[in-house]
Amino acid sequence: MPTAIASVERLPHLLTLDGLGGDRIHALLDAAEALRPHALGGTGLRQVLAGRTVCNLFFESSTRTRSSFQLAAQRLGADLLNFDVAASSLSKGESALDTLRSLRAMGVEAFVVRHAEDGAVAALAAAAEPGTALLNAGDGRSNHPTQGLLDLLTIRQHKGGDFSRLAVLIVGDVRHSRVARSALHGLRQLGCRDIRVCAPVGLMPDAAELAGCSHGTALDAMLEGVDVLMALRLQRERMEEGRVPSAAAYFNDYGLDERRLALARPGAIVLHPGPMNRGVEIASAVADGPQSAVLDQVANGVAVRMAVLRHLLGA
Repeated sequence: MPTAIASVERLPHLLTLDGLGGDRIHALLDAAEALRPHALGGTGLRQVLAGRTVCNLFFESSTRTRSSFQLAAQRLGADLLNFDVAASSLSKGESALDTLRSLRAMGVEAFVVRHAEDGAVAALAAAAEPGTALLNAGDGRSNHPTQGLLDLLTIRQHKGGDFSRLAVLIVGDVRHSRVARSALHGLRQLGCRDIRVCAPVGLMPDAAELAGCSHGTALDAMLEGVDVLMALRLQRERMEEGRVPSAAAYFNDYGLDERRLALARPGAIVLHPGPMNRGVEIASAVADGPQSAVLDQVANGVAVRMAVLRHLLGA
C-alpha cells in the first residue's frame, strides 16, 4: 500500500485545493500513482474500506465524476450508496443537511457531494458531526478538487514533477468553470510560474482570480512555448446569453485544432475535463491524436478518488 501520504496530517474533508500546500498535493498524487494499477481492475484492495460506507450525494447530473467515485469506493471494498435525489424526501422539502444527518445515522461515514450552489458542500461540512467526511465533487463555479488533482497527476506523468518549469494554458469559459479554478489553485500550490488564461472577454474571470497569470483574448499569440493546453467545455447557455455569437465562431477563435496545436511546444499535451463538444472547443483530430491525454485524465480520476477516500477515512 502507498505510504507517502502518511507523512501529512489527515484532512477531515476535501473541499478545495486552495491553500492545501504543495507537499500535501504531491503526497496525494504519490498515493494515487501507487494505487493506479488497482484503480483499473482487480480485487486486491477490497479490504481497505471493507465495512465502511460512502454515499454519492449528487444534486447535479454527472457521468464521469459519479462513475469514477463509484468505482473508487468499490475498488477499496466500501459499501456504496448512490443516493437518488429526485426520488428522495428532498423533493418533499427536506433540507440537504437533514438528509445528510439521516444518512449519517444509518452509518454513512463519507459523503461525495455535487451541488449547483457555490459553497454548498463547505456549508454541509461545517454543520456535519465530527467523524463525517465531506468530499466536494463540484460546487457551483467554485471548486472541483479531485478534478484538479487528476489533472495535476496527468501533467506530472507526462511532464515530470517540477511544475516551475512548465507553461500551462487554460482556454475557454474560465469565468464559469470550477474545473479551471481548481486547476489554477493546484498549479499555484505546485509552483507553476507560467500560467496563461485565454478566453473571450465575456468568459474571462475577474481580475482578482487572475493573480499570477498572464491572460488575453488572442489564442494564437498565447500558444508559443506552452507545455500543457487545457480546453474547457463551452456551455450552450453562454451562446444563449450572447457571450459567444455561435459555436462556429467560438471554434474559429478558440477551438484547439492541429494548426493551433503546432504553435505550442513540441510534445505539448492536451487536456479536457469532458464532456467534449467536438468541433466547438476541440477538433476530433486533436482529441483523438497522439498528444491528447484526455483518456489518461479519466483513468487517473479513479486512482485519485481512491487515494482521497482512503485518506479521508483514515484507512
